[in-house]
Amino acid sequence: MSTTTAALKVGDTPVSRSYGPITRHELALYCGASGDHNPIHVDSDFAKASGFPDVFTHGMFVMARLGMALNAVFPTAAIREYGVRFASITQVGARITCEGKVTAIEEVNGERRARLELTARDQNNDVKLKGEAVVALPQGDRA
Repeated sequence: MSTTTAALKVGDTPVSRSYGPITRHELALYCGASGDHNPIHVDSDFAKASGFPDVFTHGMFVMARLGMALNAVFPTAAIREYGVRFASITQVGARITCEGKVTAIEEVNGERRARLELTARDQNNDVKLKGEAVVALPQGDRA
């Protein structure tokens, strides 16, 4: 964490990072890493037979990208809570923008914390994930 995170205030957006485009290769690698081999994510014929235009990204893959964006600003040891709700399907080729906006600064057991509203959106600004994180802030300057 930097001195910038010590001075966070409500309304700041410290988490802002973009990823993509998501490739079929990444989905195949994610299948192996996660153990989720659902063919709807890698087999176009299966996806089409299931009523989808093509394969689509694992929701947890997008959640991982959002977690990476959060972790780029706050070290793992500072993350107290992290959770999301899946909002819509993410297509292969999507570019995902992950953001976290401070909604509250609070103190819990003597530890300063920021509560962040998280979103992951695609290039069309469609929300893919919504969530929340709580992170510990450094005890430095209090803005």
